[in-house]
Amino acid sequence: MSNPDNPPPQPITPRPIASFNRLRMAMDHDLRIRLGLVITMGGFITFIIGSQPNLIGMDRSPIVGVVQIVIFLTGLLVICLGGFICVVALWKGQPLSIPADIGLRLVGTGYVVAFFSGFADVFGLGTHKPPNLPFFGPWQARGVMGGEVIIIIGFLMLMPLFYKPSQPNSTPDPENQDKSITLNIS
Repeated sequence: MSNPDNPPPQPITPRPIASFNRLRMAMDHDLRIRLGLVITMGGFITFIIGSQPNLIGMDRSPIVGVVQIVIFLTGLLVICLGGFICVVALWKGQPLSIPADIGLRLVGTGYVVAFFSGFADVFGLGTHKPPNLPFFGPWQARGVMGGEVIIIIGFLMLMPLFYKPSQPNSTPDPENQDKSITLNIS
C-alpha cells in the first residue's frame, strides 16, 4: 500500500565514471595547452636524463640499470600525461570522436607495452632471470621503441585534424519548427 503523501522512489540513473568535463570547463584552452606543453617538456627532460645520464655527469655504470629504466619510463609517462592535456585542449570542449577515443586508448596501451618491455628483466620475463642483475638489452629497447610508436600513433589519432563539429543550423527549417498554435484572446 502506497501512501499518497510519499511519491514512489525514482530509479537511480547512472553517472559517468570518469568525466573530464569539469577539468575542460575549469581552465582556459590556451592555458591548458601551455600547461600540457610545460608538463611534456618536463617529461622529455626526465626521459633524456634517464636514458643518457652522462649528460649531467651521473653515469655510474656501463649498463642501463633499474634506476635508469625507472627514470626514463617515468619521463615517458609524464610526456604522455602532458601530451594528453595539450591535445584534449585542442578539442576546445567538443566531445572526442571515436578515432580520438581509440587514440587515447592506444596512448595508454603504448605506455603499457613500453613499461613491461623496459621492466622485462625485473619481472623475470627477459633474458637475465632474477638472480642476475637486470639488464636493459636490445630486445627491451625494441619493445620500448615499439611502445613509443604505438603512443605516437595514438596521439596522431587524438588530434582534431579532420573532425568538424556539428554546427547548429543558423536558418530555421520550416518543417521542423514548432507547430504550436497561439490563441490570442482579446
